[in-house]
Order: sequence, then C-alpha cells, then structure tokens
Amino acid sequence: MRYFLRRAGFFAATLWAAITLNFLIPRLQPGDPAEAIVQRLRGQSQAVDPAQVAAVRKMLGAPEGNLLQQYADYLSTLARGEFGVSYTYFPYSVTHMIGQGLLWTVALVGVTQILSFVIGTLLGAWAAYRRNTRVDSVITLGSTFVGTLPFFWLALLLIYLFAVTLNWFPEGGGYGGGSSPGWTWLFFSDAVQHSVLPALSLLIVGPIGWIIGMRNNMVQTLGEDYARLARARGLSRPRIALTYGARIAVLPNVTGFAIALGGILGGTVLVEQIFNYPGLGRMMFEAVSNRDYPLMQALFLFITIGVLVANFLADVLYGVLDPRVRKEVVA
Repeated sequence: MRYFLRRAGFFAATLWAAITLNFLIPRLQPGDPAEAIVQRLRGQSQAVDPAQVAAVRKMLGAPEGNLLQQYADYLSTLARGEFGVSYTYFPYSVTHMIGQGLLWTVALVGVTQILSFVIGTLLGAWAAYRRNTRVDSVITLGSTFVGTLPFFWLALLLIYLFAVTLNWFPEGGGYGGGSSPGWTWLFFSDAVQHSVLPALSLLIVGPIGWIIGMRNNMVQTLGEDYARLARARGLSRPRIALTYGARIAVLPNVTGFAIALGGILGGTVLVEQIFNYPGLGRMMFEAVSNRDYPLMQALFLFITIGVLVANFLADVLYGVLDPRVRKEVVA
C-alpha cells in the first residue's frame, strides 16, 4: 500500500507542476495574439491601430490583470472544465476544436501505435528466438538502417511515389471535396484512403524501437538461470522462448506502450503538417504560430495528463506484476 500511495503522491505533485508550467510557458512567448490578428487582417505593410487591438483583445476574452490574478482565473476555469475561445478559430470554443481534431488523431496515431507495438514486439521476439542467424541479422540490421532515415524524407518519398507518380492515394488532407464529415460509407472510405500514406509513414519507423527493445530484453532473459534450468529439465525450445523469454521480456515494452498511448492526444505534429491531416498535431502547430494561448494550454494539458496517467498506471501495473518493486520501496 505504501508503494501505491507514494506513486499517487508523485502523480499529484507532477500534475500540479505540469499545470503551472502549462500556464506560464505560453505567456513567456513574445508578441500579442490580438495584435497578430489585427496585423493579419490589415496586411503586413499597414500600421496597427491600438484601438482595434484593444477591441480584438476584449472580443477574444484575453486574460487581464497581473500574472497571479491570471493564474487564479486559469485554475478556476480549469476546475469548471472551461478552456475559453480559440483565437485562431474564433468564434469556436477550444473544446469544440479539440473535439473535432481528437477523432482524427486517435484514428490515425492510435491505430498505428497499436500496430507498431504488435509488429515490433513479434519481430523482436522472433529475432531473439533466432538470434545469431540470418533472420536475426536481417531484422536487426534492417530496422537499424530504416531508423537512420529522416522521417520527413520517408513521408515525402511516399507522397512522390504513391500520390504524384502512381496516383494511388491523395497527397494530403483528411477527406476530399466530394464528401462531407458524417457517419456514411462514402465519407468513411474517403477518410481511410486519405489516411493510408500518413499511417504508412508512421508504420515504417514506428516498430523499430519495439523491435530492438524486445530483442535485447528477450536475449538477456533467455540467458538467466531459470531459462537454463528449464533447458536442463528438457523443456522444448519454443516453450522456453514463449513462457520464460517473451512473457518476461515484454514487460518493459508494455510500460513503454502505455506511455506511448498516453501521448496519442498530441498526435504527430510533423506527419500531420506534411500530409495536411486535420488532427491535433496540426492544430497545435497553428496554435503556437498564432499565439493561441487557450488552445495551446488545453492541448498541452491534455497531452501532459495523458502521459502522466499512463505513467502512473504503468507504475501501478509494475507493482502488481512484480512484488519485488513494492518490497524495495518499503525497505
């Protein structure tokens, strides 16, 4: 019990620190979002009217008062679940915009994260089972080589091959002009077709970390005394690899997978920018570019809470699966 209470205390302290930093960091950026909006409307060569800036600031509900008062107002609105109006997508609220982008990001990044974990773990276990063979060399060296390639180069190469040259898939976007968002087969098939290239670019590099991690953990596990004892007792090699090797070696991967799932809300900023995909990653980029404090804060907060909750659940899971962790803390 003491172990779980300590984990909960660390979680609460880290969450408070993350909320505070989430409040401070956007305000440390130079510039005024209201001034940026007026400048964009009037043109870069025109002088900015202070009265118009003040009117836009009031219309947007920009924070007023000293920093401490803004922090108190921020905690109050956060407790009520209100994030304000987005400066970039005015007059839509931050909650409305996040709700629109969340489904796109979960559909793309969530599915590719799960597939990457399954594919990488299976390939890593196979490489460890066939270690020091040609299969091990191909999987290990191949994944290491692919991992050295720049991600944006792979994405642009996919666009050139399958969108520009072969014209098999669209170059970008979430759906085409011939369909509108809704629960219809036309929109679903169109959205799937637009998501193939972004998903493929993520799946090329996504499994690499899981492959290397699972392979190294399993090789180390199969060299332990209990694995040698199982071989001395006459157990078959596949049974030892699955029962004594993969079952134990997969635990660190499960922890990493939980943390990776916690970061799904952040999407993948680079891939969504390259493919013009309407997810939270592109939304975050636009919020930072336009100094959209409410949208930035909400996105950063969701990402941080997701990672913290996943990390906390992983710690709890480790404490349940491995009693030695709890004993070390108590000692």
